[in-house]
Amino acid sequence: QVQLVESGGGLVQAGGSLRLSCAASGRAFSSYAMGWFRQAPGKEREFVAVISGLGRSTRYANSVKGRCTISRDNAENTVFLQMNSLKPEDTAVYYCAASSNYYAGTTGQYIYWGQGTQVTVSS
Repeated sequence: QVQLVESGGGLVQAGGSLRLSCAASGRAFSSYAMGWFRQAPGKEREFVAVISGLGRSTRYANSVKGRCTISRDNAENTVFLQMNSLKPEDTAVYYCAASSNYYAGTTGQYIYWGQGTQVTVSS
């Protein structure tokens, strides 16, 4: 069992930056690929980024590539999402999630989920 708690969301102006954190409790954190998803009002939850268990591999959605960086600190059981050059269309609730499969790209392939943190980007 893994519990995930996100933090770091907030209100930011377009062009600004935010760093989201996801603290994990439970066993074998480094055995899980960790992903970030987001869900805007009225839209489906979508993949943002994923990092492999040891942090050696990352993948990003095209919509955030070049603007976001996912990283993890396995000693602290934490995964991060650094978001730069934020746009109003980045406004969403951001969720972190754990999967046993680094190549998982859909929500159904992720086992554990956090409660989400709101990111609002004003124009």
